[in-house]
Amino acid sequence: MNDDLRAEIRAAVTAILDRQGEERTGRAWKELSEGGFHLIGVPEAAGGSGGGLGELAVVVDVAAFHAVPVPVAETAFLAGWLLARAGLSVPAGMTVASLDEARGHRQDGVLRLSGRLRTPWARHADHIVTMARCAEETLVAVIPGDAGAELVTAENLAGEPRDLLVLDEVAVAASAAAPPGLDATALLMRGALARSVQLAAAARAVLVSARHYVTEREQFGRPLARFQAVQQHLAALAAQVTAMQVSAEAAVAAVEHEDADAGVAVAAAKAATSAGARQVTAIGHQLHGALGYSSEHHLGAVTTRLWAWREEFGNESHWHDHLATALHDRAWWPLLTGDAG
Repeated sequence: MNDDLRAEIRAAVTAILDRQGEERTGRAWKELSEGGFHLIGVPEAAGGSGGGLGELAVVVDVAAFHAVPVPVAETAFLAGWLLARAGLSVPAGMTVASLDEARGHRQDGVLRLSGRLRTPWARHADHIVTMARCAEETLVAVIPGDAGAELVTAENLAGEPRDLLVLDEVAVAASAAAPPGLDATALLMRGALARSVQLAAAARAVLVSARHYVTEREQFGRPLARFQAVQQHLAALAAQVTAMQVSAEAAVAAVEHEDADAGVAVAAAKAATSAGARQVTAIGHQLHGALGYSSEHHLGAVTTRLWAWREEFGNESHWHDHLATALHDRAWWPLLTGDAG
């Protein structure tokens, strides 16, 4: 773990995303991509910026904390990962990943895909990466953004693009066989890890905003933070945010180090962060005196993301069921304590 490198990345990305007003949103993606931050964690051999999952998680964390609408999770975390695993290079421009599998067949040596693919940020993408079934083979394929697919636009609760691509015999730009273990389940797990990092970061932003608000705002001649009831709510919020942050960081470390129980760590992290999102948003708005529900308010921008991301790539119920199945008939106490003895 290179803490110095991660600190430098955090400082650089924060400097880009800490701009105010419309300029921040308009230029954020351009500046991130020009600096190569959108492809950190993708090997240089695959056209990425190098670095590991821990460095990539820093970028995703900072973007989520600032609630800036940029697809850093959908580019390197998902699309870049899929391409690198399949031995393909990341094409120029914005490349995002589809969440669904397409159907494919070869015609005159050209792979053509059909299907309905949920694809976040598809309307802005230059290329879309998708998994596809062709005969008995699972492939990773790259579709040009201008390939002629029908685009149905949609947004999540936070206003982030959650589009649908309708493919009808669309020719791909590149494809390769998916290695063993790279399938729809692996993609769901990877997405759950990304959202866990984002949920923890957004929760931290709520805590920072709440602390500032109750310190600056006065009632009956003293700061709100001096009232015992407010302190209790703030303590409960801090405890929940810490639990979310620890679970997300543990999952990132487990995946990065290829631990045998990395899948359990990811499932636990998504379950914990999705469940925690409900309490964080409730307490956060309560401490702000029920302010911040508009999209213009930073708190509203953060909490709508918490509500949306909670459901994406499986909510807490989904991952609780997954954990119950994964841990059935296992000696789970050593897993919880880390004691293999």
